[in-house]
Amino acid sequence: MGLFRRGPRRDSSEAPRDPKFPYLSADEGDRFRAQVREAFAEQGLEVTVYADVVVDSAGRQFGLVNLAAVLHNDDRGPRAWAELVRRHVGMVLRTMDAPSALDTLSTEQIRSQLYPRVLSADGFDRDSFGYARALAPGLYEVLALDLPESVMMLTDEALEPLGRLPYLREQALYNLRGLPLEGHETVKGDNGLRFEVVAGDSFYTASRVLTLESVVRDVTGGTMTPDGALVAFPFRHRLAFHVIRDAGLIPALNAMTSFAASGYADTPGAISPYVYWWRGGTLTQLSDHDRDGAGAWSGGDDGRGRDGGDGLRIVVGEDFQELLERLVGDCDDPD
Repeated sequence: MGLFRRGPRRDSSEAPRDPKFPYLSADEGDRFRAQVREAFAEQGLEVTVYADVVVDSAGRQFGLVNLAAVLHNDDRGPRAWAELVRRHVGMVLRTMDAPSALDTLSTEQIRSQLYPRVLSADGFDRDSFGYARALAPGLYEVLALDLPESVMMLTDEALEPLGRLPYLREQALYNLRGLPLEGHETVKGDNGLRFEVVAGDSFYTASRVLTLESVVRDVTGGTMTPDGALVAFPFRHRLAFHVIRDAGLIPALNAMTSFAASGYADTPGAISPYVYWWRGGTLTQLSDHDRDGAGAWSGGDDGRGRDGGDGLRIVVGEDFQELLERLVGDCDDPD
């Protein structure tokens, strides 16, 4: 399970880069867009191809960002790209041309297929999702309808006839808890480093952070502690966690900071490159970009932060500092 980084070697990193998708070379970007044009033509549609979107004669737009990331992350390399592109284009067109599931499914069927999704603020239009619940800066929870070939994000207008929002959210969380765990790996290392990674093809794997206590029980057989857990969900198919019990939270925090940053880069369904402190269902961001390059423990007025590598630092507020001091004592040099 390629948790940290991935994929076969393709064009050298020294090759000129694609201006829109720098994880592809310029030649790979050209090849990708040509395959997209060909796939649409096979479906009877002529499209105009731009850097990150294609437009058909009716003015419909089809974004390329997620598809480019899917190809980049596929372990089989460019030999699999044409088939992946054809499959994706076919799915998109079937979804767009089919009647809306909101018109064909009963209210009870819709409720049984509701799931919560954790998204970055860039992942949806806030004007159409006024009900979205803020989880942390730049992170929101919305409701989605799970369909055989797609996931439909439900707007304010779509939710209105389905019932009261608190009830719908509880139903969605109930459905999420009922999903099977697809894969799990324990990451171990020096100095007592240990954290768990849940992985899967489900679009809701990362969103399991909303039912973290159930995930901890199912994965470890244990229970959540009053101090909570460290969590990271870099993209929709990964959720990492470390239940806070002792000084092992320090190596876990450092390693998870790198895990989140590397997992977030160039992936489809990217959510967040940061690590969070989960406590009682509340998320507090612990890592951030090191914009001043200080690379030392620094946080709020009395907090501390530490360079986490990859241009990140760990930011510790007052509450988390108290936790550190209680579990590990003086954390001036936590390594």
